[in-house]
Amino acid sequence: SARAVMAAGGRSWFRALALGVSFLKCLLIPAYYSTDFEVHRNWLAITHNLPLSQWYYEATSEWTLDYPPFFAWFEYALSHVAKYFDPKMLVIENLNYTSRATIFFQRFSVICTDILFIYAVRECCRCVNGKRAAKDILEKPTFILAVLLLWNFGLLIVDHIHFQYNGFLFGLMLLSVARLCQKRYLEGAFVFAVLLHFKHIYMYVAPAYGIYLLRSYCFTANNADGSLKWRSFSLLHITLLGLIVCLVSALSLGPFIVLGQLPQVISRLFPFKRGLCHAYWAPNFWALYNAMDKALTILGLKCNFLDPTKIPKASMTGGLVQEFQHTVLPSVTPLATLICTFISILPSVFCLWFKPQGPRGFLQCLVLCALSSFMFGWHVHEKAILLAILPLSLLSVQRAKDAGIYLILTTTGHFSLFPLLFTSPELPIKILLMLLFTVYSFSSLKSLFRRERPLLNWPETLYLIQLVPLEIFCEIIFPLTSWKRHFPFVPLLLTSVYCALGVTYAWLKLYVSVLTERIPARQKAE
Repeated sequence: SARAVMAAGGRSWFRALALGVSFLKCLLIPAYYSTDFEVHRNWLAITHNLPLSQWYYEATSEWTLDYPPFFAWFEYALSHVAKYFDPKMLVIENLNYTSRATIFFQRFSVICTDILFIYAVRECCRCVNGKRAAKDILEKPTFILAVLLLWNFGLLIVDHIHFQYNGFLFGLMLLSVARLCQKRYLEGAFVFAVLLHFKHIYMYVAPAYGIYLLRSYCFTANNADGSLKWRSFSLLHITLLGLIVCLVSALSLGPFIVLGQLPQVISRLFPFKRGLCHAYWAPNFWALYNAMDKALTILGLKCNFLDPTKIPKASMTGGLVQEFQHTVLPSVTPLATLICTFISILPSVFCLWFKPQGPRGFLQCLVLCALSSFMFGWHVHEKAILLAILPLSLLSVQRAKDAGIYLILTTTGHFSLFPLLFTSPELPIKILLMLLFTVYSFSSLKSLFRRERPLLNWPETLYLIQLVPLEIFCEIIFPLTSWKRHFPFVPLLLTSVYCALGVTYAWLKLYVSVLTERIPARQKAE
């Protein structure tokens, strides 16, 4: 049987999983792609044709270069392969240029760079302790983890349909996590520093890395009760860490500092001119806040508390445009979101410092940092939920409590990505892939923890089941009604708000579990 073959092959099951998902990615090459496709074509052209000094000034296209320098160099390297496919895609003025060769090259470049992601997943699988010696390979935590990461639904549709290069970036992140789990601290720090200069969204999880490295690497010993031995501070270790960070930053930003362009690079990386929410509301706290504002406005108008002439028309019909005017609740500034994010990250960082639990404590803090910044950040993209889902996969195969939280977060987080693919040919693809992935995650984690209590309670299960009627309403019923003309934003609003409830619940549940956890005495002594 297939199982016997897989068990006999030992590591060959991993190769089979990786090849299988790579084949699926190739099948998705002709699928729909978003404006991000043009963004990356434009960056190929900019880096290929212009000197370094003009990279962050070029503005022929509205999609200007707004990633850190390492990513620009990555595009530069790709462009030298791209010229053999179709040199026309490297002409800056060729806006929205798509030839078959261009599509094939760009899609294929994402699939090839995912090799780094596959390698990182393999390293992470080695870190998972297989205490449960399952007779059946399909029930081993390492096998389940490999499927949850390699076949992750969100990553598949965001990278290989919608179009982005998240695979190799998450590969760098998972590789740095694996290195920290293997106590190869300097390598982990180096990989993470490199990652930050590829895409700065990973700054959200930097506090977890900083505190963990300080606690586990710069301080070399603990007291018997688990508290910190202040005398064990190693000046050498902190110097080495500092050197790594400075060297990577100098490599990345150095040329622009020499050119006197650092302010220009920074202004491109952090564009606060964009609105509080992305065009589709990410399912976070601000989605609930905006919805509350809309509800209060409608109520206020019905009860004559509000003057209809003073309400901006766009705020009621425009729906989810960049600039969203709050009418009843106070408007939110970038500073306010920064303060909220900072406050929501603090408890997890304190836990990492005062209740050290080795790699698991680090992963919990990492997920909480990612989720907190997703919940309260400025102009958050719905795709950022993957920053929490992928590291949480590592925890989900180790403890039943984390597995339950993982199932809630993954299902709602992935469902909230549906509006990214709004074209009809992709409808069956996204629904089928989501179903396959969700059914697999539920059944595999359930069989892994079958000796323990059920992973989800009744209200949680009921909440997740309601996603089915919500999808049927948004995709099938709503387009047939007359509301489609007057309130086109309703499906997005419903999806965002409903998923925001699940994401918020998962975030709170994880926080409660981390804060109330007691550490066994054995672990303290470590």
